[in-house]
Amino acid sequence: MIGIELFIVLAFIFVGARIGGIGIGFAGGAGVLVLSLGLGIPAGHIPVDVILIIMSVITAIAAMQVAGGMDWLVDLAEQFLRKNPKRITFYAPIVTYFMTLLAGTGHTAFSTLPVIAEVAKEQGVRPSRPLSIAVVASQIAITASPISAAVVFFSGILEPMGVDYLMLLAICIPTTFAACMIGAFVANFLGCELKDDPVYQERLAKGLIKLQGGTKREILPTAKMSVYIFVFAIIAVVAYATMISDTVGLIQNPALGRNHAIMVFMLTAATLIVTTTKIDASKIANAATFKSGMSACVCVLGVAWLGDTFVSAHIDGIKELASEILKNYPWMLAVTLFFASMLLYSQGATTTALMPAALAIGVAPLTAVASFAAVSALFVLPTYPTLLAAVEMDDTGSTRIGNLVFNHPFFIPGVVTIASSVALGFAFGGLFI
Repeated sequence: MIGIELFIVLAFIFVGARIGGIGIGFAGGAGVLVLSLGLGIPAGHIPVDVILIIMSVITAIAAMQVAGGMDWLVDLAEQFLRKNPKRITFYAPIVTYFMTLLAGTGHTAFSTLPVIAEVAKEQGVRPSRPLSIAVVASQIAITASPISAAVVFFSGILEPMGVDYLMLLAICIPTTFAACMIGAFVANFLGCELKDDPVYQERLAKGLIKLQGGTKREILPTAKMSVYIFVFAIIAVVAYATMISDTVGLIQNPALGRNHAIMVFMLTAATLIVTTTKIDASKIANAATFKSGMSACVCVLGVAWLGDTFVSAHIDGIKELASEILKNYPWMLAVTLFFASMLLYSQGATTTALMPAALAIGVAPLTAVASFAAVSALFVLPTYPTLLAAVEMDDTGSTRIGNLVFNHPFFIPGVVTIASSVALGFAFGGLFI
């Protein structure tokens, strides 16, 4: 029977992946329906806090975007990249990494990808190099963002094991960033030089390649204020989490837990942005970041619910089978998370679906923390939105998807970055845990 149930789970994940985007959330819910009503398996746990945190953070980000804050951040990013154009392969992932770290969503990369492609092209650098590692950096940074749903959920289930929110960030931020730089070093050598690329030469001869130069953006007068408010809210979240942590303990028995604090700080930030900048609040729901965030909520709801339904029904058997394997080969957890996230298309969904089960079967906290970056393998299948956007932004044709599906420029930098992060996580995390 367990074989049939597993087949159903994988079948609905496959259907969701074929639908694409929000469809994987739809298919996850349909899978729960089949397992519960069709086979009599009790429905699993819904990750309500994760969904509410995503909604709250995205609301504040969307308000900032409507106020012009995202345009100002992209303008700053462009200035930074144009001051260091020859090192674009290393500076591009720095930009996308820290924008994701700040916002808690990798979709902020959409706005910087055109800039990265243009600067690389102007310098004669093969655009696939900076674009590939920039997309990977925007994905792995989710596992280091103080306000990402994946980090908040993971820290919550780690706390009973002695690894709190601050310790998790202290390990994940330096290891993932260093891994991105290793990935950038590798990406810098991939593919032939742009001038030697036959696809580029063909497109150049046909007049399909254009140099646009610097982009003139109209920065709204409300832009800076919206960014200041949002950044202050993030600082407030980290500061409050520090004060209520068992390590610091400045606030005993807090009336507001960390998860709830993130929600109220983000909603308060959105309120302050709307009231101080006088933007039209009705436009927030139409912002691109708001729409992508709400899609993420549906994906997490369906996929994580489906995964928990299956795992909860067979937790004892999974413990017996997996505990011995992971005891002898702890790195296998990272491999499992890698392939799961490749299918689930969400760091939050992968974390909520698999990490509780991993800890329940006795995986050591160090192993779980070191393997955490592996939930970011969204680049493997060339169907993720930011990956596709990078392909479309590069009119030189250097960022292209091969006939074998997996032979695209994102694969090697992505695998190197995740493998490096896991290795650094074991080494660096051992100093804390």
